[in-house]
Amino acid sequence: MQPSNRLIVALDLPQRSEILSMAKALSGKVGMVKVGLEAFIAHGPSLVSELREMGHEIFLDLKVHDIPRTAAAAARQADQLGASLLTVHAAGGEEMIRAAREAASDKLKIVAVTVLTSFDAAGFAQVGYKDDIPTSAVTLAGVALEAGADGVVCSALELERLAPQGGLRVVPGIRPAGAAAGDQKRVVTPGQAVEQGATWIVVGRPIVQSPNPVQAAEAIVQELAGA
Repeated sequence: MQPSNRLIVALDLPQRSEILSMAKALSGKVGMVKVGLEAFIAHGPSLVSELREMGHEIFLDLKVHDIPRTAAAAARQADQLGASLLTVHAAGGEEMIRAAREAASDKLKIVAVTVLTSFDAAGFAQVGYKDDIPTSAVTLAGVALEAGADGVVCSALELERLAPQGGLRVVPGIRPAGAAAGDQKRVVTPGQAVEQGATWIVVGRPIVQSPNPVQAAEAIVQELAGA
């Protein structure tokens, strides 16, 4: 995979015009763009269609976590929209994940979120998990992959332990050296993520909030090339 193809840019912006302008500027420079909950709720499926018409592959990051029938219906619709990746929550369980996978064609890859990168150890324990984050990530990834998920979404800090399980690895919580972490608790640099086995890295604010987003994206791709 070319270094630029490993970069997914999260278009987490409030205005449709901003999203489309950013996507146009990044066209041909990144592997995929991410449409998350903010953009999808505000602008709907037509935004995905418009981004596809620009030539972008779409990471539809909706983190589906529902009963199997609803998860399957969501995956089917995402597939019909032409998305390349769709997130489900691994905590939704084997039946839900299998239903989502079986509902979509092979063109849509189903990736299961293990542990959100906004969690630290204290916050994770607070919501009732008895194991620590790395152990829980391995358990959740195992459930998801056994159920047919094409890969997982995880922190780069868990990549080494997840390596024996195989599958695609989508890694958020990426911050270039010196960038503010914001609400992300478990972060690494772009190069570190790829060196540790990431298939794709997801970068949002360090690019879309940069004074020069294209330059910021190109700097990350250059770092990936050297990893």
